[in-house]
Amino acid sequence: MITAEQKPMEEIRESIAPFKRVLVLGCNSCVAECAAGGEKEAGMLASALRLAARMGGKDTLIHEKSLDRQCVKEFVIQVDEFVNEYDVILSMACGAGVQAVGDMYPEIPVIPALNTEFLGETRDQGLWVENCLGCGDCMLAQFGGVCPLARCSKQLLNGPCGGSRNGICEIRPDVPCAWQEIINRLEKFGGLDRLERIVPPKNWSRKNGGGPRSIVREDQKR
Repeated sequence: MITAEQKPMEEIRESIAPFKRVLVLGCNSCVAECAAGGEKEAGMLASALRLAARMGGKDTLIHEKSLDRQCVKEFVIQVDEFVNEYDVILSMACGAGVQAVGDMYPEIPVIPALNTEFLGETRDQGLWVENCLGCGDCMLAQFGGVCPLARCSKQLLNGPCGGSRNGICEIRPDVPCAWQEIINRLEKFGGLDRLERIVPPKNWSRKNGGGPRSIVREDQKR
């Protein structure tokens, strides 16, 4: 899941200050799951911006609308019928959604209301944890289902450093040592021999060294 957090209110207010008609556009997918940009959050942000505008004596029209996903054009086209009523779209999607909406409506500015953070999991209620970098060459089978790139503070690929103590990373007492987790997991599955193979430096060209990546599935095309 892509996670995000709302930008500081002052930054958001400054970004929309030049505009008189603002559409706050929520996204009911990933950022809704992490309580940052869904329908509820879009309504709360729009209300806060309206109050701030009123208190500042500004005559600004602010409406909110939410889409199931802003990164899929079949959902974004719902905005077609009223997009011309606004001077700016304040998108509460991740960076991919912001850019997708911007590509669909190049005639109007699309401004982010969120900071996109990381790919992660919902570990608990109100807790989201990073566990994937989207490297393009998944190594989870090699490391027992624990990604050393995302979860090791030093991104070590061939064993732990000397800084962990009792399964805790040296950077903070609340950060578990990823390599201790890797070893525990492989030992449980009888796979410690996998660590005998030297892992070469990561080939980051699989990530975005060749420019923006794309996935093409001919069988899915219409």
